[in-house]
Amino acid sequence: PAVPKEHSEWNHFLSEGFEVKKRAEVLGLITKDTFCFAVAGTHGKTTTSSILGHILFQSGVDVTSFLGGIVENYNSNIIGDGKTVTVVEADEFDRSFLHLHPNLACITSMDADHLDIYGDASAIEASFVEFSNKVPSESLFIANGLPLNGNTIGINEEATFSAQNIRIENGFYVFDVKTTDEVIENVKFALPGHHNLSNALIAFAMAKSYGISNENIIAALASFKGVRRRFSFQTRTEKAVYIDDYAHHPTEINAVHQAVRELYPNKKIIAAFQPHLFSRTKDFVDGFAESLSQFDQVLLLEIYPARELPVEGVNSAWLLSKISNKNKKLITKEDLLQEFKNSDANVYVTIGAGDIGEMVSEIKKIVDEKA
Repeated sequence: PAVPKEHSEWNHFLSEGFEVKKRAEVLGLITKDTFCFAVAGTHGKTTTSSILGHILFQSGVDVTSFLGGIVENYNSNIIGDGKTVTVVEADEFDRSFLHLHPNLACITSMDADHLDIYGDASAIEASFVEFSNKVPSESLFIANGLPLNGNTIGINEEATFSAQNIRIENGFYVFDVKTTDEVIENVKFALPGHHNLSNALIAFAMAKSYGISNENIIAALASFKGVRRRFSFQTRTEKAVYIDDYAHHPTEINAVHQAVRELYPNKKIIAAFQPHLFSRTKDFVDGFAESLSQFDQVLLLEIYPARELPVEGVNSAWLLSKISNKNKKLITKEDLLQEFKNSDANVYVTIGAGDIGEMVSEIKKIVDEKA
């Protein structure tokens, strides 16, 4: 769906009579005759499926995981080459997750997104409900509070699987997992933010229900290094920190902010954000403004269009006008390096799903000099 209709290779295959299928359809064909773990949700799919794939692979399961990001442990978006078990991201974009044949499934979140496809929030919710019906409720794992029937996952709250007694030790989360019949103590996980704790807990619950031992799950969680561009530490010293994140929805920006503030409560945090898609900016402009206003300083780049044509009146100047934090500025990509160089902040954050990710190595050099 993201390939432009005038794309020369696309048109070559069509004119030559090739059968062209969506990625999700192909994944559906590949996974049809396997035991399939499907990870759905507006946010958290890539991290959750990567953690789950890592747990299964490290536990000796004959698994292949098809992931939407590069997992640091493997430097790849594929884990394993198994024939009998698969882990896939169940992507709600274009309703593509309805092509899958899951045996165990989870839904991490059901926030409105992709309204260019769905029209409104109730349509996207209906699509998630349809996906959830692909498995019986005992095989479904859901974040607490979602309007579905399944095993619930919660942080410091009553749930089928709950993370409790949470503390930070040497940069790791350490917590206990309370289930309906046991408490598993001192589970360690390195990725910051409560959203990542929830992702780890969902992967824990799915692996455990499949039959993986507590010991194997705990060992794998402790060794998981994360996914590239998902709260990815580039520089991490006493003097300066640089974090890069793929966040492109207000909920995800809030999650990045929560994680940064929890780790660096008394530090000045500067965030540079590149909005992704005109339609998404238009649909969630107030949410973006609110989430970005929480940082100490905001640098805003122009919207990355991806597959879209411009929409009149929808631009970063409009978004900037809605940000309540006075310490804000509209900049070009060329300005970004100089702004970071001149800043007296302690923590530098780049956010967005566009080509801001291609600037990470240059930005890292600048922050490294401060460090």
